[in-house]
Amino acid sequence: MTGVAFVGTGFVADYYMTTLANHPELQLIGVWDQNPHRLAQFCAFYDVQAFESYDAVLGDPRVAIVVNLTNPQSHFEMSSRALDAGKHVYSEKPLAMQPEQIAALGAKAKERALSLCSAPANAHSAAFHHCARLLAEGRIGTPHAVYAEMEDGPVHWDNWREWRSVSGAHWPGLHEFELGCTLEHAGYALSWMLALFGPVRHVAANASLVFPDKGKGTETLTLGPDLTMGLLQFDKGIAARLTCGLASERKRSLTIMGDRGMLVVRDLWDHYSPINLTTPDRAKNLLTRVAGRIERRRQQALPLNVASGEVVRSDEDEQGLKLPLYPSRIDFARGIAKQAAGIGGGSPAFFSADVAMHMSEVTLALNRGDPSYVPLHSFDLQSA
Repeated sequence: MTGVAFVGTGFVADYYMTTLANHPELQLIGVWDQNPHRLAQFCAFYDVQAFESYDAVLGDPRVAIVVNLTNPQSHFEMSSRALDAGKHVYSEKPLAMQPEQIAALGAKAKERALSLCSAPANAHSAAFHHCARLLAEGRIGTPHAVYAEMEDGPVHWDNWREWRSVSGAHWPGLHEFELGCTLEHAGYALSWMLALFGPVRHVAANASLVFPDKGKGTETLTLGPDLTMGLLQFDKGIAARLTCGLASERKRSLTIMGDRGMLVVRDLWDHYSPINLTTPDRAKNLLTRVAGRIERRRQQALPLNVASGEVVRSDEDEQGLKLPLYPSRIDFARGIAKQAAGIGGGSPAFFSADVAMHMSEVTLALNRGDPSYVPLHSFDLQSA
């Protein structure tokens, strides 16, 4: 049993609480938030213990892992203090807001022989393992290119001010508009690509503010980019295009193109996402064939977004897994469980140390639209 403490009880904390039940090897010792009202609301809803202060969290010998769920600007300070106190750290993404801060956290964790891990956990999903098996089996030959889309749509047109987590936390829309959505979204695609293809060698990115007016309450804010486009070159020679935004229509897919076929992961936020396989010798699925006939007859494209190829089913079946409601069907606590297993003597969690730092670095480069960036940290995929 590994004792953990949640620091921060905002919107995402509910996702961690929902999925904590999947991992009985983790024991939640307590939670803390700088907002007393929100802390009381969260603790009452889940019937969990509240810490009086962050110092109390760090001073509790039962707490092995501090789970940093604070806002991104606070990640560095809170994680640094936890490492100073001899605690392992699991942090929401990114690890910090500056490359120098990321490096400092990594150095401190290494010096103290502590584990520093980063969200997200969607690359621990059943869909990821299924995709990795298909690639290992050579179902699409040698991969050469990847298209990743983490588009959430123009949410400022929605009634986002009324969005609440199950325990009552407000969705932090203004905060996301200010920082730029890429800090929140890029990791969901990057985690898959890094685990499948290894480190990124070079980033060429562009960041834009498509909607400078996001409605009431944003007039005096300095808004971050709501659309970023990145071209990533991997050490293995694979080229990838990654888009993140609150501008284009909602789409959270990953397309991997090989010399003998193509895989399409339909939803990176779904633990059980369908995966479509297209190869030259594989017939198109029925819906694609029917849609094609109708379009040729009408001489006009249909208002449909149909994934090509046949759905390839996974044999992996995890009965009774608790997941948040759509669209965030990710086992958020699984990353913490992987970290705890590594601390307990197993293999170190994949998204720790150099991998975590590398992912955060690339995310920051995308968010600021860096036209040419070479990550400071890299890793060996075989030994990570």
